[in-house]
Amino acid sequence: MNPSSEKSYFDLHITGLGYLNRIREVTPRKGDAFLACDIAALNGPSDSPEYRRFDVRVSGSEAQHLIRRCQQAVEAERKVLIGFHLGDLWADTFTYSKGKRAGEQGVSLKARLLFVSWIKVDGQLVYKAEPKAAEGTAHAGTSHAPEAAAAEDAPASDVVTVDAGDDVPVSAESF
Repeated sequence: MNPSSEKSYFDLHITGLGYLNRIREVTPRKGDAFLACDIAALNGPSDSPEYRRFDVRVSGSEAQHLIRRCQQAVEAERKVLIGFHLGDLWADTFTYSKGKRAGEQGVSLKARLLFVSWIKVDGQLVYKAEPKAAEGTAHAGTSHAPEAAAAEDAPASDVVTVDAGDDVPVSAESF
């Protein structure tokens, strides 16, 4: 293929950790249904963090499988904390239709959930992705302090590890 006809893209990725909420199947008027969820991402000093809410579309079969496995825990109001990579961030404006803010403008941060690096349920590490050895991207060779600290907290026998390139095994006892 001629290099001048190839498309190139600039990627903007967000890496962080946050609490998983509102896992749901969305059926738009036009287009195919998709899996979505909210992530309340932690931001700021660890002794008094703030939260940034992202409304995300779950992209990729591995991420969809992992988020679906978390649905029962989220519905049971257990604390589900994940390490994540988001892409394609955009802001969406809307008008509140009910409540004390009815009629006011609001802004929602939207993105695509691309990768889940680890999952903790009520403080117990239940999933950790195996880094790809040959990959030099952010989800392999780099160690993010919060992710590394979270992985060290759980006993190794309770951790389910999965190679990011393999199918994720379904294990009922892991959650």
